[in-house]
Amino acid sequence: MVHFTLPFQILVFCCCAVCSAEISCKNEEGEPVDWFIIYKLPRYVNGDIGSGVEYMYLDSSKESWEMSKYMINSSQGAIANTLNQLYMGKEYKFNTSVYALYNDAPPVLKYIQQYGHTKGALLFDRSQGFWLSHSIPHFPSFPERGYLYPSSGKVNGQTALCVTYQYQEFLHIATQLVYLYPRFYNCSVPAAFLADLPQLAQLCAGAKPQLSSNKRMEQLFSAGGEKFVSFVKSENFVDDIYTGWVAQTLGADLLVESWQTQGHDLPSNCSLPKHTMNIKRIQFPRSVLFHSHNDHSKWCVSRLYEDQVTCLGDLNRERGQLWRGGGLICSFNPLIYKAFREVVDWYIGCTGPVTDVLYLVFGVNGVTYWPDK
Repeated sequence: MVHFTLPFQILVFCCCAVCSAEISCKNEEGEPVDWFIIYKLPRYVNGDIGSGVEYMYLDSSKESWEMSKYMINSSQGAIANTLNQLYMGKEYKFNTSVYALYNDAPPVLKYIQQYGHTKGALLFDRSQGFWLSHSIPHFPSFPERGYLYPSSGKVNGQTALCVTYQYQEFLHIATQLVYLYPRFYNCSVPAAFLADLPQLAQLCAGAKPQLSSNKRMEQLFSAGGEKFVSFVKSENFVDDIYTGWVAQTLGADLLVESWQTQGHDLPSNCSLPKHTMNIKRIQFPRSVLFHSHNDHSKWCVSRLYEDQVTCLGDLNRERGQLWRGGGLICSFNPLIYKAFREVVDWYIGCTGPVTDVLYLVFGVNGVTYWPDK
């Protein structure tokens, strides 16, 4: 043990894949869920100093973002419930499942820049499991310590996406991780999985497998049949992943929210057929308003409603990260798109700042659409 699509098939996944006895993403009440997204609010909201541990929650059962009744640093709530399958379930002590915790800024350990700028956690067995990707440095904690949220993670906004996948999808995810070259600080690939996951075992052992190209795209289906597309790049793809690849491949202008340090940020880019424009301010319901410089999350949405693109990822639109491995997980789910598109309050367009107010318009036959302003 190493430490450190067919429509009918999709329908079957929807009916039976996410079962309570199996490893999966867990919702706010600890029940199995196909996917969820959390958006942790920054400490500085509306010009006031808050707790820095409140978060918004979204899954397929919700109509829009909901303010969680839990705090992200408590042992309750979606992320804690999900990770507690590893911690409290003691999965890390057994040989029946694979797990991996990775973060370029791991808890306790010294920061080393040679790894991809990527953060997440995996836990799965021969049936299914979850892939949690997030933007939180020093997280999650080592299994022996149980669920802990770092105090450093309170200051800025953060996002996390959890998706439940069946076992075969993790074989593709493992290949994507090779391009990301994550810093695994705690992981296990038991001997029974080595034949299927040799590259994941190499990564866990600290090796760097050979790549056949400098970037890779993979279509993934959740256990419930939800389509996601994973874009990953190595450090050898020296370009802004949003502008140079994802926007052009998906054929959509993108509004990008990422943490940009002053003097090193990349400006909005309208030089290619499809543009990327920097979001500068976010507004959630209940007048929760904050600026991008207080937000460490990395995500983007298509500017036009008809494109229906939402991606959550690893990389900031910053010069230094052109030379880093990282990726995006993209969705075409209308619920996810609406949730993220509605919170865009202000972005820098090709001709200057745009205050973005979207109005719901009811067209013919009750069809709802959002015209672009």
